[in-house]
Amino acid sequence: MTAKFLLLVIALFLFTEKIYAQNSSLQQKIAHICQSKHAVVGVAIMNLETGDTLTYNGEKHFPMQSVFKLPLALAILSKVDNGIFSLDQSVFISKNDLLPNTWSPLREKYPDGNIHLPLSELLQYTVAQSDNNGCDILFGLIGGTGKVNTCIRQLRIKNIVIAATEVEMHKEWNVQFSNWATPYAMVKLLDIFYKGHILSPKSRKFLLKTMENTVTGTDKIKGLLPPGTIVAHKTGSSDRNAKGIKAADNDAGIVTLPNGRHFAIVVFITHSTESDKTNARTIAEISRVVWDYFISKS
Repeated sequence: MTAKFLLLVIALFLFTEKIYAQNSSLQQKIAHICQSKHAVVGVAIMNLETGDTLTYNGEKHFPMQSVFKLPLALAILSKVDNGIFSLDQSVFISKNDLLPNTWSPLREKYPDGNIHLPLSELLQYTVAQSDNNGCDILFGLIGGTGKVNTCIRQLRIKNIVIAATEVEMHKEWNVQFSNWATPYAMVKLLDIFYKGHILSPKSRKFLLKTMENTVTGTDKIKGLLPPGTIVAHKTGSSDRNAKGIKAADNDAGIVTLPNGRHFAIVVFITHSTESDKTNARTIAEISRVVWDYFISKS
């Protein structure tokens, strides 16, 4: 066990979770948005400078869908920092790795496969474009979902569980629920990442920039924020079952305020019979009222 890891464990052990007395006005606005929807909505907000936190259904379990690619990226980059991988190392991608019938800009660009890409580019496909094939290639590289769980457990975050790959989730509807998190656990992970407790400065900068370049879910956290607002985020979305129920419409990220301060926001939506547009609007409206709250306090 390295000295750096020991210091991290001590720091996390001493970390006091500051859940302040919920701001009644902001809490009421978030509740009003959520309670009118035919869906279960979970929210966690954290002031990244003070640690103050507000939640709504913050301890409920929600399927992450592609938000789980954020913990995966953190685990991969921690291996980079430990010298096990490097961002410029070449990763071979065979045609068999590029499965059909799944979201994969990587496959669209390289339909015949049998290519070598640097690990940095594969991470960018997986995080910024939410590529499902890229995701499972990374799981294969690191040694499976268990390795990612171990990384998260070392951060003393218990309520994030990754048990299935993208391929496994596509096989059966209920499998996606085995990859779950609470909104509060995910906002804690964002906080620990932002404060540099997980990654080296170089890896942290790389992942933040990759998340800022996310092209999916631009109508979610970013949807109603002022143009040009910097948001480093990871989205997630499921299909619908035969009853029209959507298992997940999610977004989790870090928002930069005009004064240079930051807040982390996680909005998870599950068991929704609302339209995709309404789900995204729900996330956007919550993000906007939080933005307005912080602006009013600056």
